[in-house]
Amino acid sequence: MPTRTLTMRSIRELYRLKYEAGLSHERIARALSISKGVVAKYVAHAEAAQLTPAELLAMSEDELARRLRPARRLPLRHVQPDYAAIHQELKRRGMTLWLLWEEHVAAHPGESTYKYSQFAQRYRDFVARLRRSMRQVHRAGEKLFVDYAGQSVPYGEAGERAQIFVAALGASSYTFACATPRQTLADWVEGWCAFEYIEGVTELVVPDNARALIADPDRYEPQASATLLDLAAHYGTAVLPARPYKPKDKAKVEQGVLVVERWILARLRHRRFATVTEVDLAVGELLGYLNSRPFKRLPGSRRSAYETLDRPALRPLPTSRYELARYWPAKVNIDYHVVLDGHYYSVPHELVHAAVELRVTTHALEILCRGKRVAAHLRSAKRGGYSTVPEHLPAAHRAHLEWSPQRLIRWGGTVGPSCAAVVVRILETRPHPEQGYRACLGLLRLAEQHGRDRLEAACTRAIALGAPSYRSVKAILQNKLETTPLTAPPDWTAPDHTHVRGPRYYQ
Repeated sequence: MPTRTLTMRSIRELYRLKYEAGLSHERIARALSISKGVVAKYVAHAEAAQLTPAELLAMSEDELARRLRPARRLPLRHVQPDYAAIHQELKRRGMTLWLLWEEHVAAHPGESTYKYSQFAQRYRDFVARLRRSMRQVHRAGEKLFVDYAGQSVPYGEAGERAQIFVAALGASSYTFACATPRQTLADWVEGWCAFEYIEGVTELVVPDNARALIADPDRYEPQASATLLDLAAHYGTAVLPARPYKPKDKAKVEQGVLVVERWILARLRHRRFATVTEVDLAVGELLGYLNSRPFKRLPGSRRSAYETLDRPALRPLPTSRYELARYWPAKVNIDYHVVLDGHYYSVPHELVHAAVELRVTTHALEILCRGKRVAAHLRSAKRGGYSTVPEHLPAAHRAHLEWSPQRLIRWGGTVGPSCAAVVVRILETRPHPEQGYRACLGLLRLAEQHGRDRLEAACTRAIALGAPSYRSVKAILQNKLETTPLTAPPDWTAPDHTHVRGPRYYQ
């Protein structure tokens, strides 16, 4: 049955029907379009006020309202929780609001405390009044937010500007900042020394979608670059790039940037710097002041919150700082080598023609095949040079390494002076003697096939023709021209050959 709000006139009518007409509660309810419970309630009010039917019906509406109004109870004074401290405690790993409510109740026995529903609602109201960066509950040791500040600091006489890298811990807002020349990949990597400042590693690092860091800045699944993933693996953390155009994903560092600009960069606006290093030192000197400033709405400071929340939850640092590594695709050549900056590095011979990836640092080169390291070398700046590991070569080719220029020249001398001269010439015409080993071993095989006397005669003729090479000697032997009379005796020391180093160079 539909109900309506009772006026004082309706209440007087209720009492008339009850005491004069003698109707039941059910009929009264139907007549006034109210429930039987409402009828019973007003009858109980009259009995509690000890009013007779005659008195009820004789009273004015104002008098009736005054006599029937129940006595007001004074509101209970509940013990007010410290919601700022509760907000900080919730950042601890495994902490729940229910547990904090139970501890609050247990800490005030015999006093009036809120039920959990009121406790939770009042906490949510408190959080709504905080700044956006403070509203999110970040677990201790979970996230480090990194970004570059919008402001830069001028230095030098050419008007160059230092870029300010900022990192902020999620739970404590503990802030780090440093100056870098630009915002390249190398500069971003340098900024990760923030881990050394906080003396530990977080579970996640949340960077911006900077082009230098993110290979695929997809809105829903941004992909970090290979170098950034390598950096994260070195420190034992994971990268969770913020979504493009979603500043709430990194509100913590947005607030950190604002704080750095207000309390550090603003104080440096009148100073003049000669180098980026000077800017970095000045920023570092003010970090202690920034992190020691008390919070406005929360207890303590960034430093105290860091010491109690984040510091115990951080993972340990690796033994060494990360060395910037870049990745390049490559293909293994037929000689079991890959090339980088004109230098050749060996890989296992089974990977000939395979597509590999080069992990390049300042001092080392690693060769990866399907994510597995198959070779490692120290980097060399020698263009045209070779860095070869013997185990990478097939067994038949490994025997080549048993030879040296001195041994090859001595072997040529056992055949004859012309053969020795051809060996020296072959070694001289290569950028590196090792590249002539194969041709010299070809002469050795010619000696086995045609005999030493014929080889010496063929070498003599090749020198006379000005073509002391393996191919020339082989052609002479195949065509049996080694016995053809020479028009002039060969002269190895003729002026045409003054540019060669000669056999003594290899002694």
